[in-house]
Amino acid sequence: MSESLREYYLQELSIDRWVLKQPVNACNKSSLQQLATEVASCTACPLHKTRTQTVFARGNPKAKLMIIGEAPGFYEDQQGLPFVGKAGGLLNKMLSSIGLSEEDVYIANVIKCRPPNNRDPAVEEIQACSGYLSQQITDVDPKLILAVGRFAGQFLLNQLLPLNKMRNQLHHYQGKPTLVSYHPAYLLRNPGDKKKAFLDLLEARRLLSSS
Repeated sequence: MSESLREYYLQELSIDRWVLKQPVNACNKSSLQQLATEVASCTACPLHKTRTQTVFARGNPKAKLMIIGEAPGFYEDQQGLPFVGKAGGLLNKMLSSIGLSEEDVYIANVIKCRPPNNRDPAVEEIQACSGYLSQQITDVDPKLILAVGRFAGQFLLNQLLPLNKMRNQLHHYQGKPTLVSYHPAYLLRNPGDKKKAFLDLLEARRLLSSS
């Protein structure tokens, strides 16, 4: 019996067809693993020639909060994980200050390879890598996005604005509520702005609690 004929008889007999569905979380994890494999072999821009390895993500792929930075640094390039150096240590402390741990967040960068000497990402590098981040956001499906750093904010907002013009307001990326705050590496150099960053995190916590 053909599949179409079987479907017809089931409908005529008012029998609901059972369909075995994969758990959403399993599909989510599988899709991200496939994407990570694709990223690992990417040669879309010249950064693949100087990287030690790609830096995909860390944290919980089912998290409500997704944190997006700019680009990997030296330690990230060595370990293959984002935010693992001093800036990563500060980020962990900042999250802990509002009662969050690594299990409560999913962390990624706009670009997946370290620019030489930690220089700013070039426009063509961001363009070449942007599809990976967009797919990560789709797969994780967070309730809130927190962009840390000017380049991350500019990418998500698609506007060349200074960071202070992007802070203190709620934006949206792909329909997702989005906040912009300081990059932890900046805060290490400018500790006077840590209070402002803490206020941004409190706002993120408030939005997550109300979602």
